[in-house]
Amino acid sequence: MAHAISTTFKSPLHKMTQTTPTCLWNDSASIDELAYSIEHGAVGATCNPVIVHAVLKKEMGFWKGRIQKLIEELPTATEDQIAWQLVREVSIRAAKLLLPIFEAQGGKNGRLSIQTDPRLFRDAAAIVEQTVEFSRLAPNMIVKIPVTRAGIPAIEEATYRGVSINATVSFSFPQCIAVAEAVERGLKRRENEGKEIASMGPVCTLMVGRLDDWLKVVMEKENIAIDPGYLEWAGVAVLKKAYRFFRERGYRIRLLSAAFRNHMHWSEFIGGDMVISPPYSWQVRFNGSDVEVRSRIDEPVRAEIADELSRKFADFRRAYAEDGIAIEEFDSFAPTRRTMRQFITACHDLDAVVRDILIPNPDAA
Repeated sequence: MAHAISTTFKSPLHKMTQTTPTCLWNDSASIDELAYSIEHGAVGATCNPVIVHAVLKKEMGFWKGRIQKLIEELPTATEDQIAWQLVREVSIRAAKLLLPIFEAQGGKNGRLSIQTDPRLFRDAAAIVEQTVEFSRLAPNMIVKIPVTRAGIPAIEEATYRGVSINATVSFSFPQCIAVAEAVERGLKRRENEGKEIASMGPVCTLMVGRLDDWLKVVMEKENIAIDPGYLEWAGVAVLKKAYRFFRERGYRIRLLSAAFRNHMHWSEFIGGDMVISPPYSWQVRFNGSDVEVRSRIDEPVRAEIADELSRKFADFRRAYAEDGIAIEEFDSFAPTRRTMRQFITACHDLDAVVRDILIPNPDAA
């Protein structure tokens, strides 16, 4: 979608959103943070248990009373059920801020991205069931599905049912291809039945920084000697390769850059018809920087960097090659295991917040 050109820009991110096809989404559902992001051109946002836990800590003065009310309203609910109700309500609240954008842009943007329960990552049917339920929370919901072995058929089925999906827990070129192909299958099934697809806005997240993180762990474990700056380019190289491939194939899904560790996870993707989704703290950093806002998406990562990473890291080779990871191997890929463990831990952290109100600790001072 072409963006209106303005001669006055509030920030580097605002300039990007006004002069290039690259969209900004806010990796948070905090109302204050989302309002800042929208002011600087954001047209989307994200929610998950990690984010809700952070929102509750930041806004407990607002949410404590609501948690107490939910405990009264749901007398048989477990702490986990109350916690996921909070995920729903934080998401719905943030989605309202984005609804005017959603309506103006016909569904491509203006969406709130809500994550399915990460503990369902092996059960395609359960993922689809929750995806459909979450999609009905607000007209502008987009639902996160993990790119696991069970996640791929779930992505196809949810797309067929008319849900705009955000593929998450994704770090590699093979995962991106599997997502794009699953979305295409779902869209074609809808088209063959004469069902509407024009208002759908699927995206495929690539957690660029988490691939970098893992290679740094491998470097230490295996005592690999390499220019440390090269490790900052691994995720960038994978996303740029995926972006070129998506354009060549004409896939009807956009890529999304997440898991920010350096400014290249923003600046190297400027100019692409894609989404960048930094958390609030990184947006403030980018907006205070002197990084030139210009198109770099078609500038390849230097060949010697990709070659060196490929030579020294088997997991980079797997992430970078089209056939480097089979769908059956997605769950065992190390960045997937690390991220799923973090997301599942966040569910328990969120449960603990509810538990402290549901069952106050009598030993506490």
